Amino acid sequence: MNLTITRRSKTTNPSTERLNHTIVEGILDKKGKNVVQLDLRKLGDAPADFFIICEGDSNTHVKAISDNVYKKVKDDLEIAPVHTEGSSNAHWILIDYFNTIVHVFYPEARQFYELEQLWSDADVTEYGEV
Repeated sequence: MNLTITRRSKTTNPSTERLNHTIVEGILDKKGKNVVQLDLRKLGDAPADFFIICEGDSNTHVKAISDNVYKKVKDDLEIAPVHTEGSSNAHWILIDYFNTIVHVFYPEARQFYELEQLWSDADVTEYGEV
């Protein structure tokens, strides 16, 4: 899959860069929308180095995206998340890979929690499909 990167932040170590790339591919494989990566490394109080945030059109779509990210990372990199939560209602599913946390939102939940605004000091990379 070809990815278009609108804005690229500073380079990451190869294993984290590969993980983040695989996560984004997993999201785009299932037509996840409004995919962004927040680089939180320069922020002292951040819970992780990166957030990857996206959204789906329905609860079923949100669940399909998160399931695909889990499967793709597990199959391609043999990495399992440290923690997942939110699968039961699928309005906001969080997949924690320790240095990278994936947030798959239902659009209204994404608007309500405003993670991009909360972490507005982070460097932002926007992804789009070619």
